[in-house]
Amino acid sequence: MLVGIYIYEWDRLSTFWEDREQVEGFLQRICSISPQRWHHWIELYDKQRHQEEAEMVSPWRRLMHRARSTPTDGEGEENLPYSSELEQVLLSAGEISPFRDAVDGRSIPVVTSECVLLFIARQGESEIGRSLRDTGLDVSALERAARDPRRAPHR
Repeated sequence: MLVGIYIYEWDRLSTFWEDREQVEGFLQRICSISPQRWHHWIELYDKQRHQEEAEMVSPWRRLMHRARSTPTDGEGEENLPYSSELEQVLLSAGEISPFRDAVDGRSIPVVTSECVLLFIARQGESEIGRSLRDTGLDVSALERAARDPRRAPHR
């Protein structure tokens, strides 16, 4: 989970650290991201970004592509089970989140990266949580951002 947050949300979440280079090195170590793997992710990101920019010229073409490539009735989807640790992180992050969505008449939490990072950082007995705090994570600023109901989740 931390790897995905790091790769996908780094620009936004890096603002909660004063020394971004120190924490980035820490995250690369615990996430086992080699320079080659990092370079691969950057190339993939850049390729997708350019592809999206090109598709912006024709939004109808992009919409039609999505309609054709979206699996229906669970077709083509594999649901991998969550570990019990990941389930606990997501449930606890959901308790922190001020955002809710209605699904089939139920109110479910919308979990943001800030909520997940906050839960991980607050875990006193967790080595990763302790290490994140030791890198200078501004936990109080992160908590304000995670709990701010005016800050809508990114989609």
